[in-house]
Amino acid sequence: MDFYLKQTAYSDPGSLDIGGLPRDPGELAGVVRDLIIHRGEGERLGHTIPEQRLHEDAESRYVTEMLRILRELRDAPLTEPRAPEERFVGTCRDFSLLHCSLLRATGTPARIRCGFGTYFLDGWYEDHWVTEYRLPDGSWRLVDPQVLHPSYTLDFDPLDVPRDRFVVAWDVWRACRAGRVDPLRCGFSPIDRLKGLWFVRANVGHDLAALHGVEVLPWDGWGPEILDDASLTDDDLVLIDAVAAAGSEDELRRLYGDPRLTVPDVITSYTTYRGVRQVTLRRG
Repeated sequence: MDFYLKQTAYSDPGSLDIGGLPRDPGELAGVVRDLIIHRGEGERLGHTIPEQRLHEDAESRYVTEMLRILRELRDAPLTEPRAPEERFVGTCRDFSLLHCSLLRATGTPARIRCGFGTYFLDGWYEDHWVTEYRLPDGSWRLVDPQVLHPSYTLDFDPLDVPRDRFVVAWDVWRACRAGRVDPLRCGFSPIDRLKGLWFVRANVGHDLAALHGVEVLPWDGWGPEILDDASLTDDDLVLIDAVAAAGSEDELRRLYGDPRLTVPDVITSYTTYRGVRQVTLRRG
């Protein structure tokens, strides 16, 4: 079996009946767009998100939890359009993970990618996640379900995102290290301190973990605590340089075995609303 057809502990939809779901990746992306409201989209969609849901929904690590919340909000097929108040309140990672889950469930190899979008603010590399699925010829295509909403003004097709509009984390790392991109233009724009080379490093770790079946939350951390550029050591730079330069899946698998990169059973979650806490992860 293709590794990326296999559900992970995070993407597994449980007992979901997939009989009524489309098989086309673009149609599935549309389904996902109508199931989730990004927690920063309240004004965009004309909806005031209840504070409790704003704080709690996006802490759901697993698709089974997302589907449970959706059922509680409205017990209806996933393909039926929903009002904003009937949607899961999530982040870009949640759009990507649910899309990935449905792709895998319906027979398309898929994975989620962590990196940076250049299509949100001019001159800025915004922290972002998208879906990537394998085409019949073996190549990969990027899809951004979140920006399928007509309120996003784009100069490209979100069902086939160009590689220079969404840039995977290690490509941004290489560009920063080569001086082609300013690390201080990379991060989570709403919070000033969440930018810099250390932030790019964190996204390289998130992307590497996702490629190995551990699709963490955007604010999860493990290994050495690195929360600013001053905390980066020469060893850290060499390690992430090696990940960014890896030329094969075997080499990435070997690097992921490094305890500084492998996601352990217990991680630190720097949650937006709940503060820093230790979390024990579910294993497949």
